[in-house]
Amino acid sequence: MDPVIIVGAGPVGLTLALALARQEVPSVVLDEGPGKDEPRLARTVVLREDTAALMERLTGLPLDEAGARWSGWRSVRRRQVMREIDFDAPIDPETEPEAPQVTPPLHIAQHVLTGALRAALAGERLVRIAVDSRLDALEQEPSGVTARTRGSKGTWWRGSYLVGCDGPRSTVRKLQDIRFPGRTAVERHAVAALRAELPWTGRALLHRTPPWRMSGPSAGEVTARPLPDGVWRLDWLLPPGKDLVTPELLVARVRETLTGWTDGATPSYELLDTGVHTVHHRLARRWRVGRVFLAGDAAHLLGALGTQGLDEGLRDADNLAWKLALAWHHGPHPSLLDSYQAERRAVVAARLRAADQVLPLLRGGKGLRAYVPGSGRGHDALLTDGHLGQGPVGAPGGYADSPLAARHIEAEVPVDTSVGAPVADVRVTAEDGTFVRLRDRLGRGALLVVLIAPGTGVWERRHWVSAGLMPRLAAAVTALPHPAELLVAESYPGAAAHTVLLVRPDGHLVTALNGVRPADLYAAAEAAIGGPGEREAERESEGHAAAAPASGSASASVSSSASASASASAPK
Repeated sequence: MDPVIIVGAGPVGLTLALALARQEVPSVVLDEGPGKDEPRLARTVVLREDTAALMERLTGLPLDEAGARWSGWRSVRRRQVMREIDFDAPIDPETEPEAPQVTPPLHIAQHVLTGALRAALAGERLVRIAVDSRLDALEQEPSGVTARTRGSKGTWWRGSYLVGCDGPRSTVRKLQDIRFPGRTAVERHAVAALRAELPWTGRALLHRTPPWRMSGPSAGEVTARPLPDGVWRLDWLLPPGKDLVTPELLVARVRETLTGWTDGATPSYELLDTGVHTVHHRLARRWRVGRVFLAGDAAHLLGALGTQGLDEGLRDADNLAWKLALAWHHGPHPSLLDSYQAERRAVVAARLRAADQVLPLLRGGKGLRAYVPGSGRGHDALLTDGHLGQGPVGAPGGYADSPLAARHIEAEVPVDTSVGAPVADVRVTAEDGTFVRLRDRLGRGALLVVLIAPGTGVWERRHWVSAGLMPRLAAAVTALPHPAELLVAESYPGAAAHTVLLVRPDGHLVTALNGVRPADLYAAAEAAIGGPGEREAERESEGHAAAAPASGSASASVSSSASASASASAPK
């Protein structure tokens, strides 16, 4: 079968290529550039807990060493500290019963993240990166996609599917005539990356209405976020309009801000990079046209109020990878592939709506209570939510209303994770008896079945693997319509003993069952993969067993097929 064609070699495109390769799917990445990324410390990304774990799982590198985990968060208005969070301090359930435990995000330069992905792809046999290859045309038919590139290596490429990860000005989106409505210049920020010693080592800061006078136009908000080696990224919110931010003006603003924060003479600093960051809010009308998909900035733009567009783009890649892999290995699966748009577009649309509703409250100069009577939340809390990935503005969305959600499961029981939400990262025992993290088993294309069995962690696996519920559960897992891995956990938040969790390959909870219920488990698993695919439906109609073929085809035939089909065909 032909490889998947990925247009765009940014973080989203490279992540998708790696995720597909981990599931034995070959791909060709069309990179219009030279295959290198310009170092820009003023261009950084903030990754939430699960997306940072995804990057570490794919690259095999400890990204904490390449980026910075914030030790805390501080929100200041004029000279008053409005909120301070210490990420290392445990929450007292008696004094703060409803306060969630916040995991510090990972702040990393985008070129460093892209470099880690490129390094991981360098030895990947199933991925070919074609540099200096700008997409010029594409055609699709029921059996595949053909793409034409121009440049020094312009040619025709044949693929099974094509994914446009080619940014806000996506050529793929334009060639498919997909509308991209939204709002332009929702926010604009002046940005500087500098090396300096600030009074709050390792803590991110949001300072609203600072008491000192700013040079040039200012909307009265500055954010400081640490990077490794004493480097900070500073963002100044600019008022609406197109006022020019000159280098002289930016240097003056740096000096005024550092002086204001240290209450004295301007501390020594080294200015490393500058820029202007403009935030747009847009959402593509369609994310799938036949065998062509959109992901990342090609499908959506967001980023106001501290939210992170790239973080959502990486979730796009994670969601799409296992679905494309299943269709690539087992044949067309329209309902599963349709679910990509249904799930991801709904989540991003909800975040855009939340941000657009909150923006007038925070930037309009009037009190929140004038718009939301009875609300007890302040502006600073809403902004903190965006920066820390909480609440309707910042929290990652779930897929409770997904077309893949299991319906009418009688034995379903509630746990602390909602159906469709990302699962908690607990310690589990794998089938070989080793202890691993649950997230370490994601991204392999298999469903995960997790039995909650207190006490198993203190016994060797050989003592309990054939006792109690295990034989019956193992048989039920073997009979599922899609390959699945059986794991055992001592505990899971909100789950009673003998609860069985079914988890998708991208880490979202399908259902939690009260004990071993083979029929319910089978029904939930079948729903999670979109029902039987076309091949399975044909077998069923012919009277054959409807079980899917075994996956994990890591054979030499796949490798040779990948290398053959990844090569460019003769120009037409």
